[in-house]
Amino acid sequence: MASLCVSVCQLRCFVRTARCVYGPWTKTTFGSQRSYATEGDSRIPKIYTKTGDKGFSSTFTGERRPKEDHIFEALGNTDELSSAIGLAREFCLDKGHTFTEQLDKIQCVLQDVGSNIATPRSSARESHRKRTKFTSQPVADLESWIDKFTEELPPLTNFILPSGGKSSAALHTARTICRRAERSVAPIVRSGEADPDVAKYLNRLSDYLFTVARYAAMKEGKEEKIYKRPE
Repeated sequence: MASLCVSVCQLRCFVRTARCVYGPWTKTTFGSQRSYATEGDSRIPKIYTKTGDKGFSSTFTGERRPKEDHIFEALGNTDELSSAIGLAREFCLDKGHTFTEQLDKIQCVLQDVGSNIATPRSSARESHRKRTKFTSQPVADLESWIDKFTEELPPLTNFILPSGGKSSAALHTARTICRRAERSVAPIVRSGEADPDVAKYLNRLSDYLFTVARYAAMKEGKEEKIYKRPE
């Protein structure tokens, strides 16, 4: 599952564990039809290319589709999910939580999720499919983490509301965005345009975020709000 080198106009490169991750997930060849700095400068590509000004963008397979296409809707939701996890991670870092490395890995895996979604199987060549294949291993990782946290948590006997301190509340926010991302990816998977494990990953990720939100509240000694029927 290699993350793709994508549109230079939206390049966001950051290094985590010696890995460079890019986003979002559309296809552009580096250096083609680009304006660079004048000779003697560092030849940094411009952040804008104007190729989407007419409301169309490209998938990794080279298709031009309207920006409101279900592929780009799913990619946008996945990108928003990663951003929400990134914000939650900052709160968790402030509190010294040890699971932030898991959040790092999840954000990287979400890049791979996006790469798979951006490669519709109906137009993908075999080389495209090999580069963006999504396997079941990340799903197994989430299940293992969920099981370990659950062993430490008190049994869940009531409905709880998003609460439990800033770390927990931010993780709950990420969970709800994850559910939206899952809903937008589900029809793409059902149509055979993306790997089934992509939908499984998002489904399991929402469970992980719920569990780790409770874990964060417990570790911080914060009270979770219990649902009570209004009188």
